[in-house]
Amino acid sequence: MRKIKFINGEYYHIYNRGVDKRDVFSDNYDLPRFFQSMEEFNNLEPVGGIYANSHRDRVSKPKNDNKLVNFICYCINSNHYHFLLEQVNDNGIEKFMHRLGVGYTMFFNKKYDRSGALFQGEYKAIHVGTNEYLLHLSSYINLNDKVHRLRDSVSKSSREEYFSNVGKFCKKDIILGQFNSLVEYKKFAESSLKDILERKDMENMLLE
Repeated sequence: MRKIKFINGEYYHIYNRGVDKRDVFSDNYDLPRFFQSMEEFNNLEPVGGIYANSHRDRVSKPKNDNKLVNFICYCINSNHYHFLLEQVNDNGIEKFMHRLGVGYTMFFNKKYDRSGALFQGEYKAIHVGTNEYLLHLSSYINLNDKVHRLRDSVSKSSREEYFSNVGKFCKKDIILGQFNSLVEYKKFAESSLKDILERKDMENMLLE
């Protein structure tokens, strides 16, 4: 049994990586496919398979007015991901993460002719209990490719939404509402990143 209890209106750090630290996004199509799953599985109403859903008439697709979770920020790297989520419906995180994990694993295994688990056990979940943790975690996630000094192209995050206000996937007001401008938040995030890179204990704090 998972020790943590998910509560509506609360924030959680959700993360996992590939089994045996393997890459779970092997090319530039895998990552957009995972992101599409993040969008379409986040609904109270079952959407069916991603492939079938993508070929439906737009009018017949379920509207995403009844989300399971709100994404505050996210990063997807070649072998792991981090989400900062707000649960907005009962059991929303559990339902969403189950759909996401099963759906993407089925896609990946079929594409690469493999079987078995793709991710390293059950996803990790940490309750975000303080505003300080919330703010520093947003920096850690938005700049996660820099935390790990990743140079490959198989990486995607909500950084541009926060730094340039491009896109509306994330619910950013809980973070950006605490700053006078995007520039001010960017300075905070970069300063936070510097602290994380210089202090290993700070990164450990974000993952415990």
